[in-house]
Amino acid sequence: MPTLFAYVGAALAEIAGCFSFWAWLRLGKSPWWLVPGMASLALFAWLLTLVDSNAAGRAYAAYGGVYITASLGWLWAVEGLRPDRWDGIGATVCLVGAGIILLAPRTV
Repeated sequence: MPTLFAYVGAALAEIAGCFSFWAWLRLGKSPWWLVPGMASLALFAWLLTLVDSNAAGRAYAAYGGVYITASLGWLWAVEGLRPDRWDGIGATVCLVGAGIILLAPRTV
């Protein structure tokens, strides 16, 4: 369960941090939006170190599925665009792949 919380927290922190840059460059917001955005991106990186994995690359690869799903949640909650059926199918495929990467039995 701590891995799930680390991944969900990392996804929210990464999306929020990246959105601060989007808001500044694409929505004309103040450059001050970058200050909490940078802190959020640092939090994202730290949270990924809490994932129970023997290799950083494997932890990052599995995180990809969580990030994609969280991004669709952001699309709906923050941007007001409801994900469609294809978004849901794609997110499900990504989460299954992430689960395989993270939970597969390893001999090494």
